[in-house]
Amino acid sequence: MVTGEWFDGARLGMFVHWGFASQHGIELSWPLVGGIPVLPYSTGVAVDDYYRGALDFSPHPGAARRWLACAREAGMRYAVLTTRHHDGFALWPSKYTDFSIKATAYKGDLVAEFVEAARAEGVRVGFYLSLSDWHHPDYPPFTAADASYGAFLGRRPPADAWTRYVDCLFGQVQELLTNYGPIDVLWFDGQWERTAEEWRAAELRELIRSLQPECLVNDRLAGQGDYITPEQSIPPESPAGRWETCMTMNRTWGFHPGDAEYKSARRLVHSLCETAGKGGNLLLNVSPRGDGTLPPEQLDRLATMASWMHRNGEAIYDTSPGLAPWQFYGPSTRKGSRMFAFLLMRPYETVSVRGVRIKDVKSVRVLGTGEELSFTTNATAEQEIFGRDPVGEVVIDVPAHVLDPIATVLEIELC
Repeated sequence: MVTGEWFDGARLGMFVHWGFASQHGIELSWPLVGGIPVLPYSTGVAVDDYYRGALDFSPHPGAARRWLACAREAGMRYAVLTTRHHDGFALWPSKYTDFSIKATAYKGDLVAEFVEAARAEGVRVGFYLSLSDWHHPDYPPFTAADASYGAFLGRRPPADAWTRYVDCLFGQVQELLTNYGPIDVLWFDGQWERTAEEWRAAELRELIRSLQPECLVNDRLAGQGDYITPEQSIPPESPAGRWETCMTMNRTWGFHPGDAEYKSARRLVHSLCETAGKGGNLLLNVSPRGDGTLPPEQLDRLATMASWMHRNGEAIYDTSPGLAPWQFYGPSTRKGSRMFAFLLMRPYETVSVRGVRIKDVKSVRVLGTGEELSFTTNATAEQEIFGRDPVGEVVIDVPAHVLDPIATVLEIELC
């Protein structure tokens, strides 16, 4: 039985989408099939053009260490690397394919470098692995003859070829879970292309348990996941179990120089606050260039998040959801006797928290600075006269000078 208790309080992780396509400045995999509407920068590229130059992939040494240093500084407690995306290119020297980093000019092991860097920075290790492989001869591969993605999905290999492919998939999972020490997360994708039975999902889950019993698996291994993974959005209601939303900083997962549609650092922090307030984790994507360097726009946002987390991380990590929506107009978390209310919009004068035992409120302060704030409490006359422990409203004075330009966190200390 996987415990994965670390995941429940991690709240923030780094997703790294990187591959040989990054050196061309195009989205990973999706241009092969003509792109998809939700990825506006993934317009189609001819199959030969997409794969051209794959074996020239030669990033700068030490790239992973620089990402993971940024992750640690920004307060990210785990990181997930695309070890193999749908295009089939493996970032480790897998013995199950010739289409990997071992065939490139680099010839190293980018997965090993990622793992070493993560452990050096105290960040937990996650591997993304696509179940599908549009390059493998037995999958079958996507070719120029495929008129569309839909036509490609309708093409099924002979039974013996499919057996060989799934055996190869199992072999790659075994490599990833055997050669790199303890792995905390296995993040599958591409499950929609086949059924759970075709993937032999239950058998694959048993293999993972036998190799790494404490490794968490996401829900994209159909019917076998430990947590759910909404994408690019935050659920309107708190999901019942473990969950994580993965989100890009701009519109693309892989590096694309033309995509300047970046979310502001403020918006990214607000997404983190909303996610934590609903008991989930935010897996925030970065997209290194082909040489492994991160775009300056992403570095700037990570630096701003790092500064904010240094002041306010106590309200994010190891917390549970706080107040109900009717009690406070924004997200909130709780840790022991403390509640944290996130001000994502500037209040006019005061902030109200309703439905709390007013005699339990000891103090209110701005978490990031420690400045104490004055407050008053109100309850109905009946509650005040007859209630030994009246439930009412806390009205907090929030002067303009205490507001954080990104998001202000109020810490409410209870008895």
